[in-house]
Amino acid sequence: MEKAKQLFDLFEVQGTFDSAAPLGAGLINDTYKVTTKESNCPDYLLQRINHAIFQNVEMMQNNIFRVTSHLRKKLEQRGETDIDRKVLTPISTKEGKLYHFDGESYWRFMLFIPSTKTIDSVTEESAYAAGRAFGQFQCDLSDLPGEPLGETIPNFHNIEFRLQQLHETIEKDAVGRVAEVQELIDEITKREEELCLPERLFREGKLTKRINHCDTKVNNMLFDENGDFLCVIDLDTVMPGYVLSDIGDFIRTGANTGAEDDENLNNVEVNLKVVEAYTKGYLETATFLSPIEKSLLPFGGKLLTYMQTVRFLTDYINGDTYYKVKHAGHNLQRTKAQFKLLQSIEAHFDEMNEFVK
Repeated sequence: MEKAKQLFDLFEVQGTFDSAAPLGAGLINDTYKVTTKESNCPDYLLQRINHAIFQNVEMMQNNIFRVTSHLRKKLEQRGETDIDRKVLTPISTKEGKLYHFDGESYWRFMLFIPSTKTIDSVTEESAYAAGRAFGQFQCDLSDLPGEPLGETIPNFHNIEFRLQQLHETIEKDAVGRVAEVQELIDEITKREEELCLPERLFREGKLTKRINHCDTKVNNMLFDENGDFLCVIDLDTVMPGYVLSDIGDFIRTGANTGAEDDENLNNVEVNLKVVEAYTKGYLETATFLSPIEKSLLPFGGKLLTYMQTVRFLTDYINGDTYYKVKHAGHNLQRTKAQFKLLQSIEAHFDEMNEFVK
């Protein structure tokens, strides 16, 4: 790959370029493993950043640099060894920048961490590991000095903003789908006041914005060959928000017994054993939480599932302009599946609160 060789020469890397090959099947960025010729030199990850989604690359890369630098200090303070395997390492260009823009695409290099694996299946064991990992991640970053991190995707988990988008879309009814989904609109509308609680608490000064990962899936953790946790990866969406976003997103994605777009709604329920395992792991390491943050953790599962229901429905009413769809009713199918999960969470909400207590 000639492009990778050209980029290799622009960054502060060690060794001599040997080869580059696609790595993984990420949905957002294009990732390549760059191999060096020398056995005593590291290999690297090269990524083309999706500028359509991450529109302020400089801010995002500064976020990542600040976050990884702080995590590295925390690991050093705890006396950890082999730190280059336990935190991502961004590589700067020879001009001192954290990315290179070639006039068309934005590129970045990171140190490649060898002999590692990710986990895709959500079990009680992996949910517990994820809870500990993301709880420690938030805890380590709870005292990050300096200005707040920038929002790499503005209003990403702002439910008031998502509801405003929905209502504007309903008003326009661009492709004439509102009448068909009026019952779903009514169900969403009657939950608005309850689900906007975190934004109200923030305005009242009762809830704090902290640093979140904002994509808490089990495959965003790296493990060594023995299955021991190494580090949290995929840091593009790390930004300020409410801590209930991260536990909520894991419940929405990891504790769903069905698929996000399941055609058979009978498959869709909340897996309480997964919720309990994640909550247990999370509370063991997230020692910075305030009483009100602890009390709202189960609410996070309700909020993030509600938010995704709103987003899928908004896109369906708008004519499927945001999410990729496989057929004309795909976003409606997704909406119904997410709403069924929300109903299951609501039905088991008291039990989820008991886990926290």
